Amino acid sequence: MRYISTRNKSIEVSSADAIIQGISQDGGLFVPKELPKIENLEMIFHMDYKELAYTIMSKFFLDFEPTILKECIDRAYDNKFDTSLIAPIIEIDDAFILELFHGPTFAFKDMALSILPYLLKESMRIKNNHKEIVILTATSGDTGKAALEAFANISGVKIIVFYPENGVSEIQKRQMLTQEGNNTFVIGIRGNFDNAQSGVKEIFNDKEFNEFLNERGYILSSANSINIGRLIPQIVYYFHCYVMLINQGKIGKGEKINVAVPTGNFGNILAAYYAKEMGLPVNKLICASNENNILSDFLNTGIYDRRRELIVTSSPSMDILISSNLERLLFHLSGEDDNLVKIKMNSLSKEGFYKIDIGHEDFYGYYSTEKDIETGIDKVFNDNSYLMDPHTAVAYNVYKGYKENTKDNTKTIIVSTASPFKFGTKVASSIGIELEGKDEFIILEELENRSKIKVPNNIKNLKNKEILHKNSCNKENMKTMIKMFLKVGEEDD
Repeated sequence: MRYISTRNKSIEVSSADAIIQGISQDGGLFVPKELPKIENLEMIFHMDYKELAYTIMSKFFLDFEPTILKECIDRAYDNKFDTSLIAPIIEIDDAFILELFHGPTFAFKDMALSILPYLLKESMRIKNNHKEIVILTATSGDTGKAALEAFANISGVKIIVFYPENGVSEIQKRQMLTQEGNNTFVIGIRGNFDNAQSGVKEIFNDKEFNEFLNERGYILSSANSINIGRLIPQIVYYFHCYVMLINQGKIGKGEKINVAVPTGNFGNILAAYYAKEMGLPVNKLICASNENNILSDFLNTGIYDRRRELIVTSSPSMDILISSNLERLLFHLSGEDDNLVKIKMNSLSKEGFYKIDIGHEDFYGYYSTEKDIETGIDKVFNDNSYLMDPHTAVAYNVYKGYKENTKDNTKTIIVSTASPFKFGTKVASSIGIELEGKDEFIILEELENRSKIKVPNNIKNLKNKEILHKNSCNKENMKTMIKMFLKVGEEDD
């Protein structure tokens, strides 16, 4: 298994190199040269999460010794998850909610970031690379804390997270700012997520800066889903969900399912697309956007246009106007036309938009308004005593609209990406709890009392945790902040 760049197929690397580099030297993203297949679905029906993870990942990470890969998986999916199922499913009305928030930071990013540190360290060993890794990550809310949690206090690694100061929930912000670990550094960007993400990408593509760090014993890598080591582990839970539905008698062998995914950076739904291409019986991939509906616009018109104001919503992990992983989908759907991808990405960078005419029949795209989110949270709670976070509510509402418009009765998985208690203010107000004059933690207490669902202790305890990270900067100063953290000053230039 080799990995090639979406912008230049002649760039070809091993899985270890792709994991270490994070992004290709030409600015493209690494994709598998060919997607492996699960030829016989029935062979996975008896597997638990770890066994399934090994079966899938071993097809992508051929550099890894089988025993080492199994050890990485065992260490990743252990008792840091609060259920042995890792990702359980809950039947709600006529759909199934796949809960991906049972890890240490209560968000779906834990599913892949729990294993990435082990994959990265082993990749460095395979390549006999003894430099110190600097993980550079932009976050729209959940990736930051999940990456910090995963890499904190791991020897030979430092992690730097940039987040939009006013673009995450109060709980998300506190999770990051209270992060312990001498190797962690959190910086608020005076701007939005796209500023943070584009800044990180520019740093990865800055050869002079990378050489500057390299000479001082550091190598940059990424924990965002631009890193193939983040993306591949996400394929696992789609197969796992299908196996659970089979074993519970909810679907028949070979029966197709729909998957509805709240989508921002396009990584989570791309993993579902990869699962489909590998042989998972998927009928339709439902791409659910919030009011920043750039992806649903693209799927319905073929025009990707970021020339619009970013809207700050109650689902901040989707407040994104540049969906990085869409580049990978364009590469696949265009018949691996790397030149076309390069042209379109340059157009997006310079002109702010591109138009493309390629088929994407596997996908359906639409969006939810803030009012839709409130209505969905309230309805599901009143009908089922089940609390959804705003991102899950986005997917729920788009699924409902899809079913009404298409009359498609295919059984559907709604991907739930975060605990409702990470977004307590929105969830509480949606079910009628009065907010005025109350801080986030009083609201969480009232939400717990109303719902009879316990607030996770690690969220409840944030109230009294010390703020350890007090850094902020403009996008233009990101490199300066990195130098400051690594203690490599301008005098070294």
